[in-house]
Amino acid sequence: MANEPRYLKETPSQTAGPYVHIGCVPSFAGITGVYPEDPGARMVDDSTRGERITIVGQVIDATGTPLRDALVEIWQADAEGLYPSPAEPRGTADPHFTGWGRQPTDAETGLFRFDTIRPGRVPWPDGRLQAPHVNFWIVARGINIGLSTRMYFPDEPAANADDPVLNMIEQESRRETLVARRDGEVFRFDIRLQGERETVFFDI
Repeated sequence: MANEPRYLKETPSQTAGPYVHIGCVPSFAGITGVYPEDPGARMVDDSTRGERITIVGQVIDATGTPLRDALVEIWQADAEGLYPSPAEPRGTADPHFTGWGRQPTDAETGLFRFDTIRPGRVPWPDGRLQAPHVNFWIVARGINIGLSTRMYFPDEPAANADDPVLNMIEQESRRETLVARRDGEVFRFDIRLQGERETVFFDI
């Protein structure tokens, strides 16, 4: 008979504080010798399959001011829609793609930047295909629990219209806060914490 699983209590959360960069991106914070490069800094190499894209944006507060001390993480499927995880049941993901990235916002401009690939479509639990998307997680001073959201692509209107997650959002105008703007190979995705055009966040 299988052993009963042990469920541990959730660790209490607290604000990320002004020290989040020291622990998560020490090289960016000026602390050298911890890692060859900060974890999550590089998602692709010369052999990664798929269309190369760049995602840039800012994390913007209720006053319209970009946060200059936020930390942004993304995770996504590879070009074939597979996650680079041992728990991926559908096949083996591209070994030259990490599927995960971490970037601090720039201390001067508040910009973050990810050089990655356009993700493939992945199935929802009921088998329906989700539109290509990138998952975001944001922490910053004053945010007690990390915020989760998604970025969709503006040149995938049919897929976006059928996406099961986007269709859970009742107001269509709110869905638009999850769709990036495109300029060549660069996708701009600003994350608004409050106020007008506040980004939709998910409780996951």
